[in-house]
Amino acid sequence: MTLPTDVAVTGLGLVTPAGIGVERNWTVLCEARGTAAAPDPELKGMPVDLACRVPDFDADGLLGARRAHRLDRFVQFALVAAEEALADAGLDRTRWDGARVGVVLGSAAGGLHTYERQHEVLLHQKPQRVTPLLLAMYLPNMLAGQVAIAVDAQGPNMVVATACASGSTAVATACDLLALGRCDVVLAGGSDAMITPLAMSGFATMGALSRRTEDPAGASRPFDRDRDGFVAGEGAGLLVLERAADARARGARARARIVGHGTTADAHHITAPHPDGRGLERAVRQALAGAGAAPGDVSYVNAHGTSTPLNDLVEARVLHRTLPHGPPVSSTKGVTGHLLGAAGAIEAAYTVLAVERGLVPPTANLAHRDAEMDIDVVATPTPHRIELALSNSMGFGGQNAVLALGRA
Repeated sequence: MTLPTDVAVTGLGLVTPAGIGVERNWTVLCEARGTAAAPDPELKGMPVDLACRVPDFDADGLLGARRAHRLDRFVQFALVAAEEALADAGLDRTRWDGARVGVVLGSAAGGLHTYERQHEVLLHQKPQRVTPLLLAMYLPNMLAGQVAIAVDAQGPNMVVATACASGSTAVATACDLLALGRCDVVLAGGSDAMITPLAMSGFATMGALSRRTEDPAGASRPFDRDRDGFVAGEGAGLLVLERAADARARGARARARIVGHGTTADAHHITAPHPDGRGLERAVRQALAGAGAAPGDVSYVNAHGTSTPLNDLVEARVLHRTLPHGPPVSSTKGVTGHLLGAAGAIEAAYTVLAVERGLVPPTANLAHRDAEMDIDVVATPTPHRIELALSNSMGFGGQNAVLALGRA
């Protein structure tokens, strides 16, 4: 069963390698100067030491030192993004009915920073030296739990984990909660902070990361002929979602609407997408069906576009097959790197901005278009009236999630 979806996006909050805040993100995104990657001191001596960090993230200054020190980095990002999103939505959390407010967030890994550091404590010191806050800082569900505590959201509260599709899956789940009448407001999105020695070593040894260490800014190059892997990033994206009718009733500004979504599994391989992209294609078609739209109605696609050889090729073939009219396509990972479990939510927010502002953000580092890909990948900021956009996400385990977004 496909639930009817007409959800207003009334607030956005972003913490990414492009910067802190929605306007900063959009400016950097449209400049397309290249990937925000650099050698990372925490990864010194690792097989690959490139990463995209959030610049100038002062957790103590943003959250208060006592509070920040009791939170893993992935939760810190989400709390800062939540504050911006709620302010953007014009919602006063001291006056709402908290029982009607939900939090649905995605994370691929939870508090890896805390886990790895405390494991070192266990190995090299006494077990009694492990912090009593270990589980409260590490468990993935604490992402939504801490946001709920901060804003008094007493409704449905959950963290979904569908690898790199987590953020998009969380937004889709939030839309279903609104359609079912379980909530009036949902904070939806994702957050991850996986730039740690253990996680990055795993990605490197499986061959997923770019080895373009001599050219960090050019390392993430979605849909480019010379792409060789992704660059890992960190960050959070949160969207405030309400039923469109409710948003209108309270006089809220809707930036855009989520009008459909699709979630599927390839049921094929633990890391590789199905060679025919069958799961992604079904997710695209589900999203269009939910929106009551035909393929030809799509006027922009924010692609998953990781910069890995196989993933980009499969996604391009699916887009060519399902959207033969060839709408403009871009991947923002050329600037931010791959935000992993947060990627889908952040890219959904970018898609909201593209729809709202009538501008297709560029794909950075697209120097040589891959001749095997018959899609219209945009390399410069392009004014374009966007009536209906798709935001694609794919993840390990064959996870697929597609969001359909329309004008407010």
